[in-house]
This record gives sequence, structure tokens and C-alpha cells, in this order.
Amino acid sequence: MDSTAPSTMPRGAPIPNTRDHDNKGRDTTVLEIRNLSTEFVTKRGAFRAVDDVSLELHAGKTLCVVGESGSGKSVMSRSILQIVDPPGRVAAGQVLLHRHRTARDAGIEDTVDLLQLSPTSKAIRNLRGRDIAMIFQEPMSSLSPVHRIGDQVGEAIRLHERVSKKEMRERTLELLRKVEIPNPGKAIDQFPFEFSGGMRQRAMIAMALACNPTVLIADEPTTALDVTIQAEILDLIRSIQDESDMAVLFITHDMGVVAEIADEIAVMRYGKVVETGDVYDIFEAPQHPYTQRLLNSVKELDQPSERRLAMRQARPVGAPCLVSDGVTKVFGAGKNWRGREARGLLAVDRADLELRKGENLGIVGESGSGKTTLGRCLQRVYDVTAGHVLYTAEDGRELDLAPMTENQLAGPWRDIRTVFQDPFSSLNPRMTIGQIIAEPLVVAGKLTAPEIRDRVFELLELVGLPDTAYMRYPHAFSGGQRQRVSIARAIAPNPRIIIADEATSALDVSLRTQILDLLLDLQERLDLSFILISHDIAVIRYFCDRIAVMYRGRIVEAGDTEEVCRNPAHDYTRSLLSAVPVADPRMRGQKQRVRYTETT
Repeated sequence: MDSTAPSTMPRGAPIPNTRDHDNKGRDTTVLEIRNLSTEFVTKRGAFRAVDDVSLELHAGKTLCVVGESGSGKSVMSRSILQIVDPPGRVAAGQVLLHRHRTARDAGIEDTVDLLQLSPTSKAIRNLRGRDIAMIFQEPMSSLSPVHRIGDQVGEAIRLHERVSKKEMRERTLELLRKVEIPNPGKAIDQFPFEFSGGMRQRAMIAMALACNPTVLIADEPTTALDVTIQAEILDLIRSIQDESDMAVLFITHDMGVVAEIADEIAVMRYGKVVETGDVYDIFEAPQHPYTQRLLNSVKELDQPSERRLAMRQARPVGAPCLVSDGVTKVFGAGKNWRGREARGLLAVDRADLELRKGENLGIVGESGSGKTTLGRCLQRVYDVTAGHVLYTAEDGRELDLAPMTENQLAGPWRDIRTVFQDPFSSLNPRMTIGQIIAEPLVVAGKLTAPEIRDRVFELLELVGLPDTAYMRYPHAFSGGQRQRVSIARAIAPNPRIIIADEATSALDVSLRTQILDLLLDLQERLDLSFILISHDIAVIRYFCDRIAVMYRGRIVEAGDTEEVCRNPAHDYTRSLLSAVPVADPRMRGQKQRVRYTETT
């Protein structure tokens, strides 16, 4: 049997706000961005992605830059180090690095304007990684898949300092220990694919800290991570900052993270900084309408949707329409290439779940918990190793989808549809929006071409897109608009159940609310039932009536969403909830982290 051993740990002392001073030289300006402008040359002229931005970074302080996708945050951060992808170029401004002379700085000016250095010069290469380091958003694509972790972490040491291979390896091991990678002696010789997402991000942090930089630029370093891993990464960055007095430029669109770590905030929109200030002042009294809208979106997601609650009072949920009865999924079982029996990977372990008609059911858990696999088993995209998937058809017949063949599943697949996580990769870039939405109707073969065209225009109106979208391609739309296209495609054949797999995780907080409200609107109009798969507790709480919590393939807790969120029964649920950052800087340092461990 498994036994659990929960423990509580304080989040640590609050980070001092920008009005505090200490004896470590905080408030010393280490980087100045003056009137920075970066533009991309297009056929229609120059597009200014960063427009006259001025910011300051101080030693030992964290400046959080927030804004929606396309606001210019990442381009601004890349402009500092002159690593903007072509056809982008820095058009104007200064980036002044103020340095304290040490033995290693002999012959270098105290203040260096990085924009006066050639992007390919030895001078700026000496500064990258040594004085200013950067952590990128996606650790899997930022790490070389063919080089060992130790070689990649030690590369910065080798480039900037004359050390032997033995010394480089010893320092790399120390860095891996510093970022708390388990068993660093083994990890140093492993490849990125052998690391989890959290461990890969820790390796990226180790690379950034290899030469003790003065400034750390972190570009959405926790966006792709689960809340528990995110909390650990934030703690790690903060503890290292406290040790080294490093200035941190942290780019994010998560206002909970901002409240947790920021000393100062800069809000960007359309390439411009629309508001800057102390974290407490901006959260308490935002001045710009855009900042007010961002914070209001966060507050909306922090509580159940009033519209959903009103809908349930007017039309209560009905009988179960999709039931998971002991569903188990094992990958890779059977005989391997040597003819030996392989145990396989147990992805879903005897999952019991039921979705009721007109209900929104949330499935929450960390990456690898089996959420997506269970969703695909329920739709029968995956074959089920054991158990039953019981679907109540519109005529009242109960069907077991588990043993059905692909031909037998044609009807249920029209009734159970999926909205995928990434609106960028889930749409064919070579098909027009009209073709994408029409595809399931063409496959069904029940409508004529004029009827399909009329249906597509009807769907565009339902999801709030103009008729002109019909002949355009996915690249011409924003992330939120692309997700609306994905939703239109999902509802095209008049389904009864929608499985939304992390359908809002790639979107900004204000767009998340819009998409969730759109789904509620469609539920009311079309009498839909939803399964929402997510690792975002706030999204689940806003949208879902009931919640199921998954851990390592098992459903460890299920019940009414509010009841589970307020009074969790399982230690793992408590751990998840304790890791969610609160979008209120006044709560910093007051929340207790619950660490969940499982022993056999």
C-alpha cells in the first residue's frame, strides 16, 4: 500500500519591496534601458515591436514586465543582448550596463552601451552569459538534444574563463547541486530528454548562473510548468538572487507570479510601457485602463463564474452521459524486440469518473498525471487496456466504447469532440479557416457544398469571428482568435460532449476569461457538456461544477469544485492548492507550502 507523508514549509521571508533598503547595495542601478525601439521590416513598412521603452534594473531587485502576447516583452528582452531574430533590428536607444570593477574587468569601461557593440563582436559575446544571462521560455527547444547536460551547463564557464576540464566538471556539478537537481553526479552525463520539464528548467538556470551574472533575464521561465514546479523554480531564483544581489528582469503574463516575486512592475502594450511602479502601488491602485483590465481578469478567474452558477440554477445538470468505469491504459506492454515480456508504462490506473448532461467536469493534475491520456481514452482515440467507457447516446442507448472498432466509433466521435491545447499547432497552416472548420462536415458526408458553406458562416458568427475570416489563413489571426477557430471546428457536427484539453493554457489571462465565457455561451445555446483538462486551478474553479484530481494515473479526489478547493481531503490536492500563487503582494510570505511525498 502507498502511504503519504505531507509536510509544510514556509514560503520564506517576503521579498522587500522597492521602498526598502539594506546594506547589500540594493537600489544600485545596474542596467538602464533608454528609449529603446526595435522594428521588423515588412512589405508594408517597418513595424515597431518595441517603441521608446525606458526601464531601470537595480541590484538585488526584481522587475517584472507584464503584458499580453504581442505586447513586445520578449522582443524587448532580446534587444538588450542584440539577439533579435531577423528581419528584426534595434532601431534606436541605449542599453547601459553599469559594472563594478573587479580583477576580471580590467581594461573594461565601468559603463557599457550594449547597443554600440556589434551583435557578432567578441565584446558583446564576452558580456552574454558572463554579465547578463538569459533563461528562455521553453527549455526543451533551448537545450541541445544531442549534447549532455554537463557539457551544455559548462559551456559558459569554458567560453568565459580559463579552466581545466576537471575544474569545469567540478563547477558544473556544484551548479547542478545549487539548482537542486537530484543526483548531480548522474545527471551531469544525461541528455535533456532524460530530464523532466522542471529539471530541464533547472538546468537552464544552472547555465545562466554559471558565471555569476550581474543581470538575469528570465523570459516566461515557468509558463510551461505545473504550479508545484513553478513554485519551486520561483523559490530557487529568489534564493539565488538573495545570495548574489543579482538584478532580475522577469517576463510573464501571470499576475500571480508577479505578486509573488516582483519589487517593481512595468506593464507593456503594443510595444510601449504604459505603466511602471512599485508592485504594491500597482496592485492596489492601477492607473492605466489596460493595467486595470489585466488585474480585473485575474480577479474574475479567482472565483466561480457567476454566469455558470446562474445557468445551473435555471437548468440543473442531468443524468450521467459519459462514464469511465475502471479505465486503465498501459503503453508499451507486451513483448519487446528481444521477445521478452515488457511491463509497459501505466498511464491511467483504474479511473472511475462520470460526466453528467449539461455539466462541466474538470480534470486537474501535474504533467504526467494521466489527464490527457484519460481524456483520449474517454473519446476512444486511445485503445483502453482494461475497463469500460460507457456513453449514453442521444436515443438513450448505453454504448460501451472500449471494445468498439474504428467504424463503430464514427457516430460517437461526432458526438464527442476535442479542443486542443495549442491553437498554433492544431490548425493546418495550409488550409483556410473555412476549410478547417468545414473538415468534419466534409468527412461526415451528410451536407452538400452550399450547406457546408452556410454552416461554416453560422459557426464563425457563433464563436465571434467575422465572415471575412472564411478565406484567410491561421497565421493572420491572434492566439485567442485561433482558439475560437478550433472551437468552431469542434462544434461543427453538433456534438453533445466537448473535451477541452488545456484549451486556455497557451492564452493570456484576459483571453482565458473570454474563451471560457464563450464556452459557457455555447453550452447554453447548444446544450453541451464539457470535460476541461487543466493544471490551472483558477480556470477549473471558474468553469467547472465538479473536479477530479489525478496523480500518477490515479484519481485521488473528486467532488464539487468549491468544496474540493476550500476543503481538500487528499494531501496531494492540498499540495497543488498551496503552490498556486495568490495575485496579491500583501499575501507574500504568508502562504504555507504543502509538500506531497508518496512512499511504497
